[in-house]
Amino acid sequence: MRIGGRRKSVVFFLTLGICLVVIALALNVGWILLNWREVALLVFGVIFFALIITGLVLNTTFLIREIRRNEQHDAFINAVTHELKTPITSLRLYLETLKTRDVDEARRREFYDIMLADTDRLFQTVEQVLQAGRASHKQQRAQLRPVDLDELVRDCLDLTRLRHNLDDGALRYTERLDGAGARVAGDPEELRAAVSNLLDNAVKYSDKDVSISVEVATLDQARVAVRVADRGIGIPRAQLKRIFKRFYRVPGGFMARFKGTGLGLFIVRSIVERHGGRVFAESAGVGQGSTFTIQLPRA
Repeated sequence: MRIGGRRKSVVFFLTLGICLVVIALALNVGWILLNWREVALLVFGVIFFALIITGLVLNTTFLIREIRRNEQHDAFINAVTHELKTPITSLRLYLETLKTRDVDEARRREFYDIMLADTDRLFQTVEQVLQAGRASHKQQRAQLRPVDLDELVRDCLDLTRLRHNLDDGALRYTERLDGAGARVAGDPEELRAAVSNLLDNAVKYSDKDVSISVEVATLDQARVAVRVADRGIGIPRAQLKRIFKRFYRVPGGFMARFKGTGLGLFIVRSIVERHGGRVFAESAGVGQGSTFTIQLPRA
């Protein structure tokens, strides 16, 4: 209901802006026709008219952006609420079962594993929100020190296999490095968070058939790259640049079954840019998979 109301507000302010422009145009043209001999007043009238139009356009643009930002905030709050409520509900259910019923040892261990997975999900959600808050402070500089990117990516792959219970064939790793290796100047914890976010996204949006290729490669003497390619649901071409915005989630019915906060890629972009690099996405379209590339300066 709130989103529908805000869309009506957008239509209202657009209509109001158009009407004001038309009225201002009619008044200004009429005034010019009646006073065409007074050159000085004509010049002032044109300037005044331009200022009115500019003010109306800026006002309408600002209102639309604010409405869209509020809609994204609402979607983020709903997503975070879901991400927190679901594992908490699950934990409560299993704890009540363990408390009120006599459960055999095998079943008890199964419950413990599920509860640990739920707590891990809670931790990931909270950590993602905290990382997004830190990433918003652009003046904060990364604590740089030499980092072996090849080793860091291998660690992230091992963690992803363990976290999502994947076999070795689901994640394939290759390297194309020259003799100088893949050493970069960076904060290892931040870089690990960026790579892990890309890997988690690749697993998540691969749906059931997880097949992910990860590569660390030398681009030139000054840069190295990390590429994460999946065969998942893909990304519409028009959304490739927008997906790195905070709270942004790709619209469309095919995305409805994938829950998330809209913060992961924003965190990746913020970390990479703070390290003097860039990140971008490539996809042939929906159902064609996607490739994310991080480029970083070498140490």
